[in-house]
Amino acid sequence: MSVAGPTHDVRRASIRVALGTAGAVAAVYVVVAIAFFAIVSTNLTRQVDDRLTAALTQSQPPTGGSGDEPPESPHDRPLGPPVLAWLVRSDGTVLTSVNASLPSGEMDVIGPTTTTINGTQVRIAGTEIAGGHLVVGQDITDIGRTQSNLLLAELLIGPILLVFVFGGAVFVGRRVATPIEVARRRQLDFSADASHELRTPLSVIEANTSLALSEPRSADWYRTTFERVSGESARMRHLLDDLLWLSRFDTRQGQPDAEPVDLGILAAQAVDRFHAIAEARHLTLTLDAAEGQIITAPPDWLDRLLGVLLDNACKYSPEGGSVAVSVQTDGGRVAVTVDDAGPGIPEEERARIFDRFHRATETGSGAGLGLAIADEVVRASGGRWRLETAPQGGARMSVSWPRGRLA
Repeated sequence: MSVAGPTHDVRRASIRVALGTAGAVAAVYVVVAIAFFAIVSTNLTRQVDDRLTAALTQSQPPTGGSGDEPPESPHDRPLGPPVLAWLVRSDGTVLTSVNASLPSGEMDVIGPTTTTINGTQVRIAGTEIAGGHLVVGQDITDIGRTQSNLLLAELLIGPILLVFVFGGAVFVGRRVATPIEVARRRQLDFSADASHELRTPLSVIEANTSLALSEPRSADWYRTTFERVSGESARMRHLLDDLLWLSRFDTRQGQPDAEPVDLGILAAQAVDRFHAIAEARHLTLTLDAAEGQIITAPPDWLDRLLGVLLDNACKYSPEGGSVAVSVQTDGGRVAVTVDDAGPGIPEEERARIFDRFHRATETGSGAGLGLAIADEVVRASGGRWRLETAPQGGARMSVSWPRGRLA
């Protein structure tokens, strides 16, 4: 299976998802930024209005015999920034203690409003008092500066946030989607290879049955044909068994209960099962294993693994050859090793022998699923492969696990 294809597809898909995510975050960010800006501006303006209201309450109209004193500017009271004050008398004259003229349109102002005085933004409010109309104001230049700083911060934070969101979405998208895409491609390739492998025996069976039905044949011909059909049927059954096992393995929910097992005993049982097959092929099958070689793994998986290794060794060893099985301790690990007298595994094929439906040699029969099953078991049970050349020139396949102890 090509990795470049799924990787390229995942990259494009993750970028599309990241762009959509960044767009959604950008929209939310704009709404939040506008709302935050409005809330801050409103709170700052309300604080100024509260100061103006307090100033109107605490300010006194001008006093004195002549009535020409300017109104008191309550900037010495704890009201925040200095408050400006104007007294608009009934005759239209304006008394003030500051060097700032009140716009004529604001002389009768009541509620808080914003105006411009001498080029400066000022928030003013007024109230009727004895002798005229009192207007107070406060410079709100600081509010404008705060708003500008806030707007600049939002404009700077926004792009940085979007870059992080986009990069994070791409990263997470690839991490999540790559295994799914690889699994999907693997399933498609698996289905295609399975269909191809099943097509061959079906074609043989169909061709032989068509010939048998086309015209009468001799008894020997029918016997030969039925033997051929039986062989292809057995091949299909074996292939379907492997496919079902792999399908259940791929869709398993976690690992079955692992337990301490004696690998030497399991190897002895497997060798005993294959003695008949070895005898039929005139093979010498030997076992070198002592009891007490404990590992922790699902027993059913180990039994399947040993069956695959022995089946391959017997299948590829020539008649009169030998198959040797051993279970030994290697440091803190326990290893099972199977040596055969077959053609061995070429160096250039060792990286691919565990691929599904891949066969390193045309010798023997099979669909190339046995070692794929064995590799799934080894990886899932925490084992480690070691591929070498056997002393008799064939393949040496060894698997080791951390040594355990009986419960």
